[in-house]
Amino acid sequence: MKSVKHHSRLTQTLVKSLAFLLVLFVSFSAFSQEIDEARQKEGKKLFKSLCASCHKLDKKLVGPKLGSIEERRENDWLKSWIKDNAALRASGDKDANEIFDEYKQSNMTAFPQLTDKNIDDILYYTTVGEIKKAGEAVAAVGAAEKGDAPRWLLYLLAAAIITAFLIIASLLKTISELKGAPKTPGLLGQTAELWAGIKKNTFLHVLTVIFGALIGAYILFGTLFQVGVDEGYQPIQPIAFSHKIHAGDNKIDCQYCHSSAKHSKTSGIPSVSVCMNCHKNISEVADDTKVVMDDHTLVKSDLDKEIAKIYDAAGWDAENLEYTGETKPVKWVRVHNLPDFAYYNHSQHVTVAGLKCQKCHGPVEEMEEVYQYSPLTMGWCIDCHKETKVDLKGNEYYAKIHKELAAKYNVDQVTIAQLGGKECGKCHY
Repeated sequence: MKSVKHHSRLTQTLVKSLAFLLVLFVSFSAFSQEIDEARQKEGKKLFKSLCASCHKLDKKLVGPKLGSIEERRENDWLKSWIKDNAALRASGDKDANEIFDEYKQSNMTAFPQLTDKNIDDILYYTTVGEIKKAGEAVAAVGAAEKGDAPRWLLYLLAAAIITAFLIIASLLKTISELKGAPKTPGLLGQTAELWAGIKKNTFLHVLTVIFGALIGAYILFGTLFQVGVDEGYQPIQPIAFSHKIHAGDNKIDCQYCHSSAKHSKTSGIPSVSVCMNCHKNISEVADDTKVVMDDHTLVKSDLDKEIAKIYDAAGWDAENLEYTGETKPVKWVRVHNLPDFAYYNHSQHVTVAGLKCQKCHGPVEEMEEVYQYSPLTMGWCIDCHKETKVDLKGNEYYAKIHKELAAKYNVDQVTIAQLGGKECGKCHY
């Protein structure tokens, strides 16, 4: 949706007044709450490290929501429950046993190491939540007041400048001729005279044909050599998955998701169950998370919807915390694709040669959307093989295979390494 400009001075005054009142209100609210930022920060730190895997402030996760929990439970009871909930239940506490039964008798981790101050800080964080600063409201109002000029307006302005330049040039030429300067043939006359001269010159005809043939051959072979070369290819995926967040910010190893790369020909597409290993407890992203894809930016509300797509594919009911059994495939679009006649084995490169994924796929940990970083042409592979030295004699992977084959065929390891045939052809070709 395009931005709407404010055309009247009265409208601009009203908007600025509203922005000032909004900032004043936010500042007054923050002051009136008198939030202890140091205490809130410490409580948030403890909550994120100890509680966030099972609890959220605003909704139920594995356990109940903890926002404003002190309004529902007494402080002393909460401390007893957090430090040793099993002992509290054993004492016959009615509320403790009811909660235990409500959550299908799932044992909550006890935290006897927490002091009363630690627990008070956590409870303080559950009460005040995240601190919204006045600066954020100012930035939001400023962003709303701003607006990028429409692209068509820039084109119109450029056309107007060029037209004005041509009109001025024409006027200057007319004025010069009125002052007595000799008239020169127009552009059409000059073009016709030049073309007549070219038609009479045989040498130019031959030179034009040779030059045209060379240019045509260059363009033809250049085009043919680019067939199947998809460097920079970046398809739109069904789920906006950011490798920068997962592999970069969170430092998840590539082979955690692409686990078959070290022992198989293909790297494999991770199943949705691999995603759920983490996202079963991560249903939303941080408030300030942003992902820039193409010409648009995805913010928290957009990214939470992408996580919901994973839940839908896995058949996970986030409200009741159970699987429905109604699964759907995620139709990922393949990015890297080699011709059928090209044989490539991931395990030989990853396990045997010890190459990093970034060698071929580029800095994936910096990519929001993955694209084909390398040309993946035969010449590119050959250049890499010329430059990369792999010590096969001292390689543990090869030594293990040789030992297994020696035991299988009851021959010496050196002999089996020198044999041809199907077994050796798996690694040597």
